[in-house]
Amino acid sequence: MERILVTGAYGQIGSELVPALRDRFGVDNVIAAGYENPALPQLIAEPNTFVDVTDYGQVDAAIREHNVDTVYHLSSILSALAEQDRKQAYAVNFSGVHHVLEAALANGVHQVIVPSSIAAFGPETPAHNTPNDTVQKPNTSYGISKVFTELMGNYYTTKLGLDVRGVRLPGIISWKIEPTAGTTDYAVAIFYGAIREGRYVSFLGPDTRLPMMYMPDAVSSLIDVATADFDRLKHHVDYNVAAMSFTPAELAAAIKQRIPGFEIQYDVDPLRQSIADSWPNKLDDTVARQEWDWSPLYDLDAMVDNMLENLRRKLA
Repeated sequence: MERILVTGAYGQIGSELVPALRDRFGVDNVIAAGYENPALPQLIAEPNTFVDVTDYGQVDAAIREHNVDTVYHLSSILSALAEQDRKQAYAVNFSGVHHVLEAALANGVHQVIVPSSIAAFGPETPAHNTPNDTVQKPNTSYGISKVFTELMGNYYTTKLGLDVRGVRLPGIISWKIEPTAGTTDYAVAIFYGAIREGRYVSFLGPDTRLPMMYMPDAVSSLIDVATADFDRLKHHVDYNVAAMSFTPAELAAAIKQRIPGFEIQYDVDPLRQSIADSWPNKLDDTVARQEWDWSPLYDLDAMVDNMLENLRRKLA
């Protein structure tokens, strides 16, 4: 049976990807790895381990100790935080990726799955219906690291024989993990504000349109690209995947239909607004649909209904 290591397992995506992988491949075959924090093992049951991806030795040891066949590499410093701490962002987002790829190659790992992001695009990229293959000149540390990840993943696949795959994830919405400082995290925080206080102050402007995806679809995209027939794939680490696209005002309106007293206000954060303005507003994911049958389940209305139902239960 396949043995899987998930780095960044206690983050927003990892905390939901690990249970999904365990349902499919068995609990004992999926090892959750996170950066050392005494509280983290309480979030996900064993088997789990601590791995600092900035330390090649720790990555190498974890792969060898657990006889890993596949690595899902999710550890990263996200957009706004990466701008504030460039040194740590480089260590995690550049060196960490290199350590995982090198350790995987050295230990006979057959597959590495590493997500990219819409941050891999930039101001010169066509913003509407952004093609899969287009200009990529991001102007953020996080975005540059994702271009690096895509290019290195393709290099290790085509030149060195390591099967590296990934998707360009849009903003991810989930009710299980509270929002952090990410540029698209307003789309999670707004639900907490709606339920707790009946109001929310958005740090992005009302007309800021961004591609978004509900967590179940994000998890499916990573598993589906990993299990796709390699012979069908013409791309590797650089697939656009789309589900929905909306603005803060449109999301607020959808919530207000279900919570009539809900109100939204705006106090724009210049840093996160500038980051959002450099990203696409809608992705063309035709390539993923053609090469591995990508198809999301959730649109805006289905996502809002499911978020409110689960978050009300969580916060009760």
